Amino acid sequence: MSAGPAESVIRSGKGWYRFVGHGVRLDATELDEWAAEARHAKSSGDVTNALDRFSEALALFRGEPLAGLPGQRAQAERRRLLERRLSLRLERLECLVLLGRSADTLDELAELSASDPLNESVLALRMCALYGSGRQAEALNSYQDMRGRLRDELGVDPGEELRQTYHAVLHQDDERLLGPATARFAAPAAQSRPRRTVNDLPGDAGHLIGRDAELARLIAPSAPGSVSIVTVDGAAGVGKTALVVRAARELSDRYPDGCLFVDLRAHSTQRRQSSEHALQRLLRSLGAANGELPSDPEELTAAWRAATSPLRLLLVLDDALDADQIRPLLPAGAGSRVLVAGRRRLAELDADQRVTLEPLESGDAVSLLGHIIGADRAAREPEATHRLAGLCDGLPLALRIAGSRLQNRGVWTVEYLVGRMAGDEHRLGELSVGDRSVEAAFRLSYDQLAPEQQRGFRALGLAPTVEIDVLTPATMLDWPSHDAERVLESLVDTSLVQEPRPGRYRLHDLMRVHARHVAEAAPDEAVAVRRAALRLYLDAGRIASDWGSSGFPTGPQSSGAPFEDWQAAESWLDAAGNELVDVVGYAAALGEADYACWIAEALCDYFVREGRYDESQTALEIALAHVDEGTDRRMAAALRNCMSYTAVHQRRYRQAGSYAAEALDLSRRRADPFEEARALLGLGTTALSAGEGDQAISHTALSVDLALQLHNGWVAWMALVILGLTHQFQGRNEEALTCFADALTHAQGGRPHMLGRVLSCAADAHLRLGHYGEARSRFREAIDLAEQVGDIFLCTRSLTRLGTAERGDGNPGAAIALHHQALRQQQLLNPLTDPHYDWLEMDIRTRLGHAYLATGRVHEAHREFQTVLDVHGARAHRADRALGDWGLHP
Repeated sequence: MSAGPAESVIRSGKGWYRFVGHGVRLDATELDEWAAEARHAKSSGDVTNALDRFSEALALFRGEPLAGLPGQRAQAERRRLLERRLSLRLERLECLVLLGRSADTLDELAELSASDPLNESVLALRMCALYGSGRQAEALNSYQDMRGRLRDELGVDPGEELRQTYHAVLHQDDERLLGPATARFAAPAAQSRPRRTVNDLPGDAGHLIGRDAELARLIAPSAPGSVSIVTVDGAAGVGKTALVVRAARELSDRYPDGCLFVDLRAHSTQRRQSSEHALQRLLRSLGAANGELPSDPEELTAAWRAATSPLRLLLVLDDALDADQIRPLLPAGAGSRVLVAGRRRLAELDADQRVTLEPLESGDAVSLLGHIIGADRAAREPEATHRLAGLCDGLPLALRIAGSRLQNRGVWTVEYLVGRMAGDEHRLGELSVGDRSVEAAFRLSYDQLAPEQQRGFRALGLAPTVEIDVLTPATMLDWPSHDAERVLESLVDTSLVQEPRPGRYRLHDLMRVHARHVAEAAPDEAVAVRRAALRLYLDAGRIASDWGSSGFPTGPQSSGAPFEDWQAAESWLDAAGNELVDVVGYAAALGEADYACWIAEALCDYFVREGRYDESQTALEIALAHVDEGTDRRMAAALRNCMSYTAVHQRRYRQAGSYAAEALDLSRRRADPFEEARALLGLGTTALSAGEGDQAISHTALSVDLALQLHNGWVAWMALVILGLTHQFQGRNEEALTCFADALTHAQGGRPHMLGRVLSCAADAHLRLGHYGEARSRFREAIDLAEQVGDIFLCTRSLTRLGTAERGDGNPGAAIALHHQALRQQQLLNPLTDPHYDWLEMDIRTRLGHAYLATGRVHEAHREFQTVLDVHGARAHRADRALGDWGLHP
């Protein structure tokens, strides 16, 4: 309300304002007054008046006290006021109990107990209210729950007040619990009301581990006055039923009119339960069935709603299929709650909360195994127990089956069962005991799928990587991408497939094994689908490679590949992460030796360009082990040439030369001029690294001639660059420039990686010749190209040399700034995996030192030179540096 000038506490005059304090009332003062009046009325026996005064005092609170006010003092006052509000709430609720209105307090007391489960005062009053509502057993059980919680969490027993309340409930001390008046009149009436409480929840079987967060969401207080629906979805065997039953048992004391359970059997060997049959059973459970029940679904639903409208029920619907099966079963009584468990995500159902249950984390899975087989037995074989938990993929059903097998076979060690489960072909077979089987549970989910969903699921089982995108199954099944995405999303909704991040999908390990088993039951389809997946990775690697189409003269050509250009193919490979090597291994394991070799070769340039040298080497080694099993005779030399190419970048020059020599011998014996040209290029590169300039020129010149005869632009480009670097190393910069100019004409379609490196090398030759303007121009072009493709090494190398060109042209200040920019770029490289890291830092700091000297800053120059000597020494060979200048290796 606004006050007029006369009533305002702020007065004003000409140029002044004044606060008038007298007569001001604070809500904190009113709170004290109302609370004092309430307590006085209560102590005088006027409980009705006390209830009104407490209600008026609580009405002064509007949201959080001092909301948004910072500072420790405000925080302390906020905490004090919140404690005051809780105290007033409890005193008001106590008045309701004393007036015989215990049932009116139960909702609010349940909410207070849930928000502060260790508050003994709240529980003491709740026990009084439960007793006053005729629920003595629930009051006693709530005390035992609190006693266990206090011992587990705090190591203490309940306090004196709570113990006295417990004994009063135990001995039915009405006067102590309800007050003299209520004890005489209200309690007997409450206890004498005829009432039928139903609880048909199943037994709480199994030890619940690792589900605290999910359980807390399920038992959290719900909004009053409405029917609350909470859904739990997850894969078969993930523990949905165990969780909802545990939650229902913890919630049961909040629902005085009954706790009901229905197994809808959506994924069961038994006949699925229809909504009509479920309604008939529910009505009979409540005792609401007088004579024969109607058979019409609408009449049954109406009868159910009429029967439940005055009731507050907890209903658990397990193994639900869809929203249509559930909607007729929803009770009508305000304050009721429904817990729904099923494998599908019921997006069509209006739920207050949705909980998706994932397999257990490693530690929780091990704990569950230890609980089943015994902590001592698990502790004797900790590593084997961890491996067994991993083989079970954290799936509670699998863990319980594995644990049961060990329980039933005392002579088995955990390691023995792990050995029996080795290999996907045995893994699911071992996870079966009695009538429980992981694969049978999975199969029931699969059988519920539509035909296109089943086909999509089978394809996922044959994918060569754990994580996939939409393009992979679309290519495998020859589907449009939007159809593949629709099917994948529908499989996510059935809990068969995960979506760890937008647009990326995966199967859990055990589910993937099952999907592969199902797919292999249709062998003709499986072969075609697998090869389509391998072809996709082959096309992506070849298109992304700077080698161009002429760099891969054998094997399937990349016509019709689903990539617009090399950038799209490279981005797709980037998204695959560290699983690309697994694709080569997958092909080899399937007996697809040609694809294993082709893919390893196709990925070689991509891996090297990305600095992922170990992955390139591993993929090539896998393929080499199977090269004799394939039909493409070129690959024996080709893979060795790729090993040489990779080894040069790893600075393993001896191995690089050895692989190149083997490739040269094989290619000449098999009359393969393409691989011969590549082998000669490898030998020329390793000769240059060893400082053998004449040998380098001899091998590389032959490589250039062969490449030009074959019209192979990539080999010609690279051989000319190596030839130019050799001339540069020997001081023939003009000849080097000629080679670099020729190399530019062979850069495949103007690929930025290739153009940028040749321009940087040509700029370096101009720099050595003192052509600073030409050098600056080419270095800037190289930097632009490097930034386009994120080539950190090329960008850094060109920046620091641009600085040297600026210094040579009389701009040492600009040079210093460029060298510092280069140092910042160099820090973006990985010092552990990038062999350029140390050499590049040494090069930049040396150039920076010279720039400092040019400005007379001797101290800073000395610091940079000393850093180079201290950290790096003088271990860089001149020829080694020549190759490093170009970026082949440091």
